[in-house]
Amino acid sequence: MSDETTSDAERKMQFLYGLRSKGVMDPRVLTAMEKVDRGAFITGTFADRAYEDMPLPIACGQTISQPSVVGLMTQALDVQPRNKVLEVGTGSGYQAAVLSHLARRVYSVDRHARLTRPVRKLFQDLDIHNVTIVTGDGSYGLPEQAPFDRILVTAAAEDPPGPLLAQLREGGIMVVPVGQSDAVQSLIKVTKTPQGFDYEELMPVRFVPLLEGLGQD
Repeated sequence: MSDETTSDAERKMQFLYGLRSKGVMDPRVLTAMEKVDRGAFITGTFADRAYEDMPLPIACGQTISQPSVVGLMTQALDVQPRNKVLEVGTGSGYQAAVLSHLARRVYSVDRHARLTRPVRKLFQDLDIHNVTIVTGDGSYGLPEQAPFDRILVTAAAEDPPGPLLAQLREGGIMVVPVGQSDAVQSLIKVTKTPQGFDYEELMPVRFVPLLEGLGQD
């Protein structure tokens, strides 16, 4: 085994150990995250920090979330193999790639064409075919594809957005950061029941704000 292969294996082991130490215990989520090389989603200055547990800046003033947060959000979403998932905020495409290994179908929406174009190309190169990348205003979801079994929002809203709640199937789950400022945000798990919505607060987080309209690229 070459030194390079050894260091790759060690890096992967450290990466997974780091996820577990932060509370990511779901074996399916860990397997999905092991399959997705975060390094493929980070170019330029920060490429050498791809395997550290930290958020990193990407184009359009956005960030790629730290792996432990991606893992915890994915774990809370409890994606099942037959699920249709909506992700609001494609960003680098990393989260959507993780979801692609867990769900039947993923729709990912971002307001920045400067982000969605390269992600489409990257997914072709990575042979990921069950993810549809849409340039659009994610705060309104994708009514034409609704209802969804799971919805993941990777930007903070003041409240769980009404249009997204309306697109959640009964029994469905939405995970969304909620808060008015980047200093005070909470990750919320919303479950749609026959009686209405159940809300569970999961942990403090920091995300960019969920904005309406298309990005000025």
